[in-house]
Amino acid sequence: MEKKRPYGLSLLLSTVILLLEAVLALVVSVLHGLTRQSWAMTPTGGSPLSVVLLPFLALFAATAAAALSVAFVLPTASLSDVLGRRFGGRETWWVPAVAAAVSLVLLGVTTAVTGSMEPAGFAGGWLLTTVALTVPALVCRSRRKRVFGPVFLWGLTSVVLTGVLGGVAFGTGVLTMYRPPSVARAELVGTWSDGRGGRLTLTADGRATVSGLDGASGASGERGDTCVGDGTWGYGTGTSRHSRGVGVDVATCGRTLWDVGGTGGRPTLHRVVVRSADPDVVDRYELSRTTSP
Repeated sequence: MEKKRPYGLSLLLSTVILLLEAVLALVVSVLHGLTRQSWAMTPTGGSPLSVVLLPFLALFAATAAAALSVAFVLPTASLSDVLGRRFGGRETWWVPAVAAAVSLVLLGVTTAVTGSMEPAGFAGGWLLTTVALTVPALVCRSRRKRVFGPVFLWGLTSVVLTGVLGGVAFGTGVLTMYRPPSVARAELVGTWSDGRGGRLTLTADGRATVSGLDGASGASGERGDTCVGDGTWGYGTGTSRHSRGVGVDVATCGRTLWDVGGTGGRPTLHRVVVRSADPDVVDRYELSRTTSP
């Protein structure tokens, strides 16, 4: 009978697997995000400071993965062994069941603290969390001496293969990257609302009326500031998402640029608004049509 792997090595193995799972999830999230409007609403560019912060982000991710291993993965593996010996059968069979139970409790507590979650979202989150716990718990139970190499190799292969398949899917048209709709100027005439009392009214003769819009001051605006006044508007129809936007000039608020998003049948106007408390954090501020000409 092979000797059980020391706790420290099991912790290291679980941490590595969780990190690989996180990278794989990030790749899938990026690929999925490219098909959604959210990527086109994200500010472009970045700070050089981000490169400097990468080692600290990596350290934070490794610490978080180690903490999750101690709190959930290794206890799942241990409890599976106990239940297998207690009730008979192979201990391995108990790993998915224990992981599912732990995931259900974890997701239930998270939902209770953060607020309600849609049934479909809850079910999807429960399934993904169960898989994320099951894989490292199963591998940690392995008594093989050489397991780190194969785990890292298969994990890295999965990440690269997912990225390649995603690129092929976009290249062949299986997946379609989101593009802002091509909207005629006449289709923008009407009243647009943020759903919280803020309104932007555009008329066919180029006049604009702004009432209670957040962040409607300056180039980026600031959440909490509001604008009220009359002015003019224009529409750029360039091929770039940066030039296809609605420019609104109001003397009391300055000039603002709203990008066109949504779909052809249901266009939206959106822009970036910074938080007054933290200039590095931005909000996506969106307007939906309430009336048309």
